[in-house]
Amino acid sequence: MEDLLLLIHRIPYPPNKGDKIRSYHLLKHLAGQYRVHLATFVDDADDWQHVPKVEAMCASSHFAPLNPTLARVRSLGALLKNRSLSLDYYRDASLERWVDATVARHNISRVLVFSSAMAQYADKYPQARRVVDFCDVDSDKWRQYADQKSWPMSWLYRHEARQLLSYERRVARDYDASLFVSAPEAALFRDLAPESSARIGFFNNGVDTDYFSPHTEYANPYPAGERAIVFTGAMDYWPNVDAVQWFSSEVLPQLRTRFADLRFYIVGARPTQAVRDLGNLPGVTVTGTVPDVRPYIAHAQASVAPLRIARGIQNKVLEAMAMATPVVVSPQALEGIEARPGAELVLADGAEAFVEAVSGMLHARQDVMGHAARTCVERQYSWPSNLACIGERLECS
Repeated sequence: MEDLLLLIHRIPYPPNKGDKIRSYHLLKHLAGQYRVHLATFVDDADDWQHVPKVEAMCASSHFAPLNPTLARVRSLGALLKNRSLSLDYYRDASLERWVDATVARHNISRVLVFSSAMAQYADKYPQARRVVDFCDVDSDKWRQYADQKSWPMSWLYRHEARQLLSYERRVARDYDASLFVSAPEAALFRDLAPESSARIGFFNNGVDTDYFSPHTEYANPYPAGERAIVFTGAMDYWPNVDAVQWFSSEVLPQLRTRFADLRFYIVGARPTQAVRDLGNLPGVTVTGTVPDVRPYIAHAQASVAPLRIARGIQNKVLEAMAMATPVVVSPQALEGIEARPGAELVLADGAEAFVEAVSGMLHARQDVMGHAARTCVERQYSWPSNLACIGERLECS
């Protein structure tokens, strides 16, 4: 096996949120083809227990601690130097030294970067075959944040959008291939970086359909006599926070006038105070971290993804589809997912549309739609087939 340097901005285990699901399957795939040398950060104290699991998949590895609060403060220095805050957030001298020593020791000629901010550690190796998995167009995510915020945060986010896009374009220009999470995401970046369009591609996320299966029996986590709808996701991620706040205030009250036994469950780790406060509203339960998200999806009447800001593919939607649970999505949450509205999921744009869509699901079982959704995921979202392009990009001369 040949050696490969893999740079990931967050330890790729456990695969319990969008980027970690993708990076874990990427690592697993690459470890079967290369001797992987991994450099990554650990930004959650609970994740240190998983270091041995990841180490076992690698030829060598380096795990740098990252304190999110201190990193945010440190990154503000980038404003004085007119550069991207994201790069300073993930800047670490010990990780850089480890990368330099590893590249020299193993004469590494192939590098895969996961997330644009990690490209700073590979910039000095133009002689290597370098591929970057941007996942999402992060600069456009910051632009969307700016549109939703008031000054001074709107100014700060627009600054980051400009500076990060400038860096993303430079990486795409200098690297051998730039990959994204979906065709729409790749198309957006081609528009933003037309000079690199020939080297821009994508590979879809996948779903472990054996794990997310409707054929497994799960104990019902919901009280008897209650109709549950569910939202799943990392609850310290602002687009998720915004989505559940909007749904709880604009959609749920109207639904509860029709269905008194309805309860909205917000299931996900690290809920912010704003999310925890939603638990004080009638008909809302905030669970925080749960041992297994699957029972909550399996026994829900419907899963909802009312995101108003979104980049890339929403794993929460694919996982619910894989479990044959009916899903109602916003246009933003549907972007990049090749599913037929009305047949494999329901598309709703705005509060009234969500009220009607969820009401329809609560009035009648949606077994046909659930089965069609499961079939769609099995057909189009297999990790092995989607990851096949990675080897091709790394091996092209």
